[in-house]
Amino acid sequence: MKALKLFSAFVVASALLAGCANVAHVEKDDTVNFSNYRTYAWTMKTASGSKNDLMDRKIHAAIDAELAKQGWHEVRNNPDVLVSYDVLVERNEKEESNPVYTQPFARPFFNPYSRRWGTIYYPSQFWGYDNTTRSVREGTLTVTMTDAKTDKTVWQGWTTDELASRNLTSKEIQGNVKSIFRKFDVAKR
Repeated sequence: MKALKLFSAFVVASALLAGCANVAHVEKDDTVNFSNYRTYAWTMKTASGSKNDLMDRKIHAAIDAELAKQGWHEVRNNPDVLVSYDVLVERNEKEESNPVYTQPFARPFFNPYSRRWGTIYYPSQFWGYDNTTRSVREGTLTVTMTDAKTDKTVWQGWTTDELASRNLTSKEIQGNVKSIFRKFDVAKR
């Protein structure tokens, strides 16, 4: 019984954590055998015109860590794959739709047959939706891998997330890179 409770708590916790992760999308070249790739190098162009060196280093380190988990290592000469990334931050309109309900109330009434006072309860009722639009900043992180010999893109992963501040925070960078590389295992097969 205790094992069943522990297992159900684990299932609920993993479902909650999976629901919090960003949705990542992956495209890959199906003709490529990823087991042949073990080394990579960074291309000179990394972020799209970014002047934030700190953010570039954090993204670079997060991608390095995820590739190291896959058994890949960075080399300077003769790599199998060239890795680059791009960050796009743009303003977007987000529509929110919230349900609206009436207030419940009670009304007293007099029953002439029983000569008593009673109360009728009117529960809240659905009125419709309150639609609002707000301006948000969305950041899209795209990681691209290009075969060093053929110069063809073999894998690309991207995710979009709403930003809390002007720049990507360390937590957002880590979460986005992890959600992209969570799908990298599937792409290798």
